[in-house]
Amino acid sequence: MSVLPFILQKEFRQIFRDKTILAMMFAMPIIQLIILPLAMNFDVKNVNIAVVDHDHSSYSRQLITKIVSSGYFKLTGSELSYDRALQHIEKEEADLVMEIPQGFERNLVREGVQKIGLSADAINGTKAFIGSGYLNAIIKDFNENLELNITAPAGAASAGTIDITYSNWFNPRAESKYYLVPGILVLLLTMIGGFITALNIVKEKETGTIEQINVTPIKKWEFIAGKLVLC
Repeated sequence: MSVLPFILQKEFRQIFRDKTILAMMFAMPIIQLIILPLAMNFDVKNVNIAVVDHDHSSYSRQLITKIVSSGYFKLTGSELSYDRALQHIEKEEADLVMEIPQGFERNLVREGVQKIGLSADAINGTKAFIGSGYLNAIIKDFNENLELNITAPAGAASAGTIDITYSNWFNPRAESKYYLVPGILVLLLTMIGGFITALNIVKEKETGTIEQINVTPIKKWEFIAGKLVLC
């Protein structure tokens, strides 16, 4: 073990003499840590949606506004018929079509039930599946926040409920790229350590210093341990 400090001293001197190794140790991981989270972003946004509004009521306009203002959808067209809206999918201009039937607001107020037609482009299955999930969640939130659903009927016994709310402190918008940073950092540290160790050994073979090490009383495990401890 008394030889190991001298090996480490030799490794530090060799690394600081070679600018290429320094660039691979510091510059390359930093650049990759900046680029990879952006390239591996799993958030699906800007889902193109075409809307067919047969009702043209205040509730239908509120629903459309809520969908567009969510940040996940981009309104590509507002058509008068479903067939014309379907052409946006055929031309790959839209991923989803939402059809609001006539009497949407009236049925919600009087009967409390109303169906909405949703059509998804199954060619891009992943985007259609995630976009449909986003749209269902927005519609569900819109339904829960309607005034007629918030206001309880007169004389009705209100059941006790627990309202659970949560918030992301360090990633308020829950963007996946920020969750990927710790994993990418660990991956880069593991890979760079192996690369630098291999590159350092090859560099010694090219410069001929490894031949000098072979004739010294240094054991193999001490030589390998010096490379691994440094990286």
